[in-house]
Amino acid sequence: MAGTHAREYDRGNGATILLYNLEQRTVILTRQFRYPAFVNGHSGMLIEAAAGMLDDASPEERIRAEAEEETGFRVFDVRRIFDAFMRPGSVTERLHFFVAAYTSGDKASGGGGKAAEGEDIEVLEMPIDEALAGIGSGLIQDGKTIMLLQYAALHLFPETIGALGERSLTGQTIGVYTLLSQIGQGGH
Repeated sequence: MAGTHAREYDRGNGATILLYNLEQRTVILTRQFRYPAFVNGHSGMLIEAAAGMLDDASPEERIRAEAEEETGFRVFDVRRIFDAFMRPGSVTERLHFFVAAYTSGDKASGGGGKAAEGEDIEVLEMPIDEALAGIGSGLIQDGKTIMLLQYAALHLFPETIGALGERSLTGQTIGVYTLLSQIGQGGH
């Protein structure tokens, strides 16, 4: 039975990263077509943080490469913020979450992914306030990206929470902010 479960659930581990610029108050995200979202009633064009499967690399090594492939930014000082099992009832995947600062001088290429792997990725530089508002409006619906943006609001751009105003923060969002705040401080 264990062998059957391994085949059904194991798809490897991954990493994701939010690139941020404190001075400009911006983040780098991507937009790409995702077939599973499309067949579930979405347009399929999801806005996401850069991410990828580890493929036998360390999380830090893989996320540096993935960030450059997808966004065109070469990042050096990546900071691991937490790990999460995104769908523990259906897959074994552990996702490693990172953040890294970027500047325009870190742009090494146009990004866009690897054409040989069928990737056609649009790079987006968004103001953090616009990205956070996109969660509430439905513009941003990717779970890992929502988690990274809420982490950024708490720990990288803390003045943003007050600027959002009470009407923008639902009880559920406040609960997530509280949980991410505890995680960021080493609590569980």
